Amino acid sequence: MTSAGPWTSVSMPYVTARPSDAWGAEAAEHGGKGTQKLLSVDEVEASAMIADVLSLAAREPVVVRRRLMLFNEHPVELVDSYYPATIARDTALAEHRKIRGGAVAFLAELGYPPRHVREDISARLATPEEQTALQLDGPSCVLLLSRTLMTNNQLPVEASVMTMVADGRRLRYELTP
Repeated sequence: MTSAGPWTSVSMPYVTARPSDAWGAEAAEHGGKGTQKLLSVDEVEASAMIADVLSLAAREPVVVRRRLMLFNEHPVELVDSYYPATIARDTALAEHRKIRGGAVAFLAELGYPPRHVREDISARLATPEEQTALQLDGPSCVLLLSRTLMTNNQLPVEASVMTMVADGRRLRYELTP
């Protein structure tokens, strides 16, 4: 990732229901242009991990939106966002197009405003597929950020798995008691 200085990511802009281009704004803060490419939108059976995170039965249907995030046209992150099909089916979430204002704002419009966010972070070596998609040279570490967005009564409505280029990336958490 090429930017002016170290890259610190903060999650709050990505989990609020305000319509905005959080990635574009973050990239601009680092002197570049942030864009994204929608790779696919499909209804699939939830994996065991996604079913658990979304409190679904094993293999229950989910809608997955797969995106490639770019900084100055260079791949820096893969994002897979999963939604229960009971919420996403027959909505913009299930269509192969950009969602105006973003998925979190759209979920709020549907009556699922963000109330709680849980994130887990880990690191590992990139898979061969990730090396290709992220244009990594040889074995490289990636950061994994798994984010669950919950609405009222702790109902999970979105599970996202982000695979990030680790070079120069730092994640920051700021909590207000």
